[in-house]
Amino acid sequence: MQINKDMIIGEIIRIDSSLVPILLDAGMHCLGCPSSQMESLEDACMVHGMDVNLLVEKLNAQLLAVHA
Repeated sequence: MQINKDMIIGEIIRIDSSLVPILLDAGMHCLGCPSSQMESLEDACMVHGMDVNLLVEKLNAQLLAVHA
């Protein structure tokens, strides 16, 4: 499975909890709030002023490292 910018943040966390520290390091400290269950990664990055493509790369690199 790969992460993409259209995925909901809550879904990303359910895929692999090892992704949480990357999201937190990126400044997304509201992972438990209700909006994380409805907001896409792209929307969250836009709100937080982040590059969604860079974050997607980091998340997928972590998935690859954990599941290799």
